[in-house]
Amino acid sequence: MHVHPVRRPGAAHVTLLTEGTYPHSHGGVSVWCDQLVQGMPDLDFDVIAVTGTGREPVVWELPSHVHDVLCVPMWGAPPAGRLPRGRARNRLSAAYERFLTSLLDPHAEEHFAPALYTMARAAVEGTLSAFLRGDRAIAILAAVWNRPGLAVREARPTLHDAVTATALLEHALRPLAAPPPRYGVAHAVSGGVAVLPGLAGVERYEVPLLLTEHGVYLRERYLGYRTAPYRWPVKALVLGFFRLLAEESYRRAALITPGNRYNRLWEEQGGADPRAIRTVYNGVDPAAFPPAGPEPDEPTLSWAGRVDPIKDLETLIRAFCLVRAELPAARLRLFGGTPRGGEVYRERCEALAAELGHADAVTFEGRVDDIKDAYAAGNVVMLSSISEGFPFTLIEAMSCGRATVSTDVGGVREAVGDAGLVVPPRDPARMAAAALELLGDVERRRAMGEAARLRVIDRFTLCQTIETFRSVYLELAMPAWALPATVEPGQDLRIVAGSLAG
Repeated sequence: MHVHPVRRPGAAHVTLLTEGTYPHSHGGVSVWCDQLVQGMPDLDFDVIAVTGTGREPVVWELPSHVHDVLCVPMWGAPPAGRLPRGRARNRLSAAYERFLTSLLDPHAEEHFAPALYTMARAAVEGTLSAFLRGDRAIAILAAVWNRPGLAVREARPTLHDAVTATALLEHALRPLAAPPPRYGVAHAVSGGVAVLPGLAGVERYEVPLLLTEHGVYLRERYLGYRTAPYRWPVKALVLGFFRLLAEESYRRAALITPGNRYNRLWEEQGGADPRAIRTVYNGVDPAAFPPAGPEPDEPTLSWAGRVDPIKDLETLIRAFCLVRAELPAARLRLFGGTPRGGEVYRERCEALAAELGHADAVTFEGRVDDIKDAYAAGNVVMLSSISEGFPFTLIEAMSCGRATVSTDVGGVREAVGDAGLVVPPRDPARMAAAALELLGDVERRRAMGEAARLRVIDRFTLCQTIETFRSVYLELAMPAWALPATVEPGQDLRIVAGSLAG
């Protein structure tokens, strides 16, 4: 655990709540977190970071005003703890039964939040994970699943389903064992399980929760579970959890700051008060992303990002094959790392390019030292995702003065305006047609790139983003002097970090 123990009297305090991003990995959301932290040296920060195994290294250089980084692994070795006994076991069993019922019975959803907060206290006491890894939890789910009148009963859930679903919930609920923020403002930089410590902080200490969704977490869970290797009873239970968790997060957040208007629609549909939503766009420093300069001699499409199914590189590769049928000299250059566990997807994409006969022209070039080189490498920069928030790679490429072709997801259309071409997702033919349209017209590419850079300078600068969030933090932050006299700010993070990391 990273610790800078000296806190400054009077400095506003923010606890960032992250999942799979800052400070343990690269990517757009991590860049955004680093921008906020580096841009506000007058504030103090802690980070509660949900990670994979707990062995992930910190890959960002953390400034001195980041004091504690607590790693909460969702997988790997289970957290330390003990089984509850006596009344505590009966109380937790009853809460868990109400929790499961709320996930499966539309008439019982009001029980979700009270049951969740009872389970949160058990998690902090060290009993929830051990309970969920025991036979009693599995038996409770099996009994709930087989109640008359529940739709899931018709799918005939099996014991294997119960074991699988219980294990998935145990892992998803591990962040509840993190000590909830006790003062300042808790800022969840995504929805989902990262919000759990923040919700506990609202419930126990009335710490304001700020929620920023770059992509729509619930929508991405729906997309991911479409192809997940589980039977329908398991999917129904887990997706029910994510849906009710999203709704509770929207209800309890003091302020929601989506990165685009598309996300706002999801949040309002999920029960967020429209008066508590304030759209804040991502921003870049135009000086750090100057015009990219001369284009490559050969017609080249470039792409930058992490190699992940949600980026839909398969559609991009299929589109490129259509482009190359018209322009045999064309190349597709893909820049970005492959996250742990994503190797199979990358191999699938490489196999697709080979199967279609274009392996010689499709290159996976890995991480690049300077991301500007990735944008400069193409005549046109592509974005093929099936889900996005307000993508950094897009506005960075626009700042570099490159013409873009992007899929119409999330806040992409808001970012591009008239300064790029937008096509439907999962449509190789439309994507190829747009790319060919720009590759065949150098004057249009140049004019579009110039318009894109001016649009970034006018609307999407880093300075605007940082100043907006500074004002939000100062508006919401609970001062340390509002704590009970017996609480030492930051104490819990240092005490429990070792046990949470396994």
